[in-house]
Amino acid sequence: MAHFEADRSGNGSTSADALTALDRIENQLRSADWSYEDAFCRHRGLLSADEQQRLKTSRVAIAGLGGVGGVHLVTLARLGIGRFTIADPDTFETANTNRQYGAHIDTRGRGKAAVMAEEVRRINPDVDLRVFDRAIQPEGVDEFLDGADLFVDGIDFFSIAIRRALFRQAAANRMYAVTAGPMGFGSAWLVFDPDGMSFDSYFDLNDSQSDLEQLIAFAVGVAPALLHRPYLDLAEVSLTDRRGPSAGLACQLCAGVAAAESLKILLNRGGVKPVPRFSQFDAYRGRLKQGRLRWGNRGPVQQLKRLWLRRRFAAPPTRG
Repeated sequence: MAHFEADRSGNGSTSADALTALDRIENQLRSADWSYEDAFCRHRGLLSADEQQRLKTSRVAIAGLGGVGGVHLVTLARLGIGRFTIADPDTFETANTNRQYGAHIDTRGRGKAAVMAEEVRRINPDVDLRVFDRAIQPEGVDEFLDGADLFVDGIDFFSIAIRRALFRQAAANRMYAVTAGPMGFGSAWLVFDPDGMSFDSYFDLNDSQSDLEQLIAFAVGVAPALLHRPYLDLAEVSLTDRRGPSAGLACQLCAGVAAAESLKILLNRGGVKPVPRFSQFDAYRGRLKQGRLRWGNRGPVQQLKRLWLRRRFAAPPTRG
């Protein structure tokens, strides 16, 4: 059956809630008529038998299991990824209902890491899980990413410091990293090649910048095309209060494109277009925009966007 490994470092840990829930599910599944080959046989024609086995033995690290992270986890599990390292320190609440996979009436107040570990075990009882249910600290990113073949970013938009640390460590570990953010009713996504432009270089980030400056740079760099801007009410965005609109359909789209990129990377199929290439699809407007930011956020147009947003969020919010 599945392997559940507690983190012993003090950086993250396995709660009694997580262990009890997983033990209960394991007992329910002991006599289940289940095999990996049967579960993922409908991939035939899309994946070869050898490729499916490679996915079975691949480990994906996902930090954050809320809006996008939870759907990332389930989508990749249904592709047959057999090993995961997951982390989230938060608990589910009612306001998560519109977009987070694990948010239900009966999961309110429960840890996101424990709930999502259960969900994965219900898909694949043989899955190998490492679960961190406390916040990853900068000094713990190496341990979190240890043994992973790919890092998929599901971190809350506003947690910029730990996001930078994880992308930096992923590059140091010679590991690709994927981020896909819900933008309005669509998704914007980027892929980072360990041999290519770094996360900090692409977004033009450094430690001397304020959190507000870094968040603005991240927002502008993730979605340079701004396809969602015509219908986004910026008065509902507060960087200081860590609040912004997000829809479940956008999180689903994020998981789809992130999983497609993950397949190409893990199976070495080619066709990956890392930064400074960017992509954004807006389902509401029916528009796809892909391009290349030669200088990342240091380009003049990107700098103007950042300046406008700094002024916008420094002023009292207005409707429109």
